[in-house]
Amino acid sequence: QVRLVESEGGWLQPGGSLRLSCVASDGIATANAMGWSRRDPGKQRELVAGISSGSITDYADSVKGRFTISRDNAQNTMYLQMNSLKPEDTAVYYCYVQASVGAPWDWGEGTQVTVSS
Repeated sequence: QVRLVESEGGWLQPGGSLRLSCVASDGIATANAMGWSRRDPGKQRELVAGISSGSITDYADSVKGRFTISRDNAQNTMYLQMNSLKPEDTAVYYCYVQASVGAPWDWGEGTQVTVSS
């Protein structure tokens, strides 16, 4: 099981930016899939961004053009750069890693991001 620790979120005004990080306990260089998900109370969990072992990225339509996912294999760290934040981005953000094909997804504890004026 890979342990994941997200950086602290925060409260931001609309239009602001924040970079989340996710540090993994094990090497992520060969992870099959990694990414970020979010959940706001009363809503379904949404997969926000994903990055494959070949660094192919994918984004939810709601964040395309505003969020960027990246990884630093040497630091066992994944990032989510969030720009032009909107109130509807308010949620608890979770990072996940799937170590290999067919393996269960390991999740971080989550970090709260609140966007409000």
